[in-house]
Amino acid sequence: MTDSRAPGRRAWARLAVAALCVAALAGCGRGAVEQDGDGPQSGGSAEIVLNAQAGAEGKAAADERAAKREQRSSARAVELAGAGAAPDAPAGGDAPSPGAPTDREVRTELREARAALARFREYLDTTAFLPTGPRARVRPDGTAVAPEDAPEVVKRVILAGNAIAKFPYKWGGGHGAWRDNGYDCSGSVSFALAAAGLLNRPLTSGLFMRYGDPGPGEWITIYANGGHVFMVVAGLRFDTSGRASQGSRWQAEMRSSAGYVVRHPEGL
Repeated sequence: MTDSRAPGRRAWARLAVAALCVAALAGCGRGAVEQDGDGPQSGGSAEIVLNAQAGAEGKAAADERAAKREQRSSARAVELAGAGAAPDAPAGGDAPSPGAPTDREVRTELREARAALARFREYLDTTAFLPTGPRARVRPDGTAVAPEDAPEVVKRVILAGNAIAKFPYKWGGGHGAWRDNGYDCSGSVSFALAAAGLLNRPLTSGLFMRYGDPGPGEWITIYANGGHVFMVVAGLRFDTSGRASQGSRWQAEMRSSAGYVVRHPEGL
């Protein structure tokens, strides 16, 4: 006997199977969304529609989430790369300054300076033609007469002083080269002392405040402060300030030494 209800039961069975498939698909879709922390949480049982538009929107959302994850990963990588990194070395440090001379260049300059000083002393090598007398005095032409009993080194200082006695005053003169076309106060004193072997390089007036030994000397006394320097050699003053009035650095008259540090070459 045939059951007339069979076709109806089979139809209901097919509907039940289809419903179960739809429910399973809906559950998978919600699980994929909820598992990703960047996506919105599903709060209802909205039906998932599987069509071309939904697929395109899902792909776009997935691409956006992937881009966000990659951005966060890059930021963390940059942060970790900088952590614990040594700071940039400060400018300068122990490195030579730009344009600083090398040791070789300094040694070369020193050799050239010594050679120039040797030639300079050869230029004033003899005191044979230096005028001498019983005592030191200034001649009418502005040069000095050396005492006959003065040590040879003192005579050389006077000889060198005579060589530039009437040269013009020139600020900085005598500091760039021993033989110059003008000399300032410290350049003048440096020239005369260096010619006699009492100095190896030009000094400023301030540096002369520490030159040699303290106090007056027997033959040569130097008076220096931060702005001027002059010296007295065998009783004669060698001073650029005197040149303005009488045309020569050699002066028989003395001047006040107030405010000056008094020094002298060792042994003189």
